[in-house]
Amino acid sequence: MSTRKLHEIWIEQCEAAESIKARYGLKAAFDYVVAEKLMNFATAASEHPAFARELPRFVAKVRRMFTPEEIQVHIERIEREQIERDADVTVDDDFVGESPVTIAARSRRFETIKEFLTVPQLGTS
Repeated sequence: MSTRKLHEIWIEQCEAAESIKARYGLKAAFDYVVAEKLMNFATAASEHPAFARELPRFVAKVRRMFTPEEIQVHIERIEREQIERDADVTVDDDFVGESPVTIAARSRRFETIKEFLTVPQLGTS
């Protein structure tokens, strides 16, 4: 996939998040663009250099879409929900869900995204 196409994808996802925000509210928009789309993009970036090159621009756009306070509140909420979800998976022996390795990898990606979104100023290289 071309870098240009990847650029178009995350821009469309951010535009969709703006529509979601207007129609369904801040929480729904944040969940869509951060917990779903940005996390998926970060997963792809860990394996594909083209996604990794686009990730900083995607993060920068998301940072412009929400205030620092909104980001902090919703990152904390998502983190709490994920901890509860992961705890439920480890308690329910009959449930066949994500492996501990998958959970740990997702948690590391989330921590990276959290840092990108909450650091006072993004650096450049």
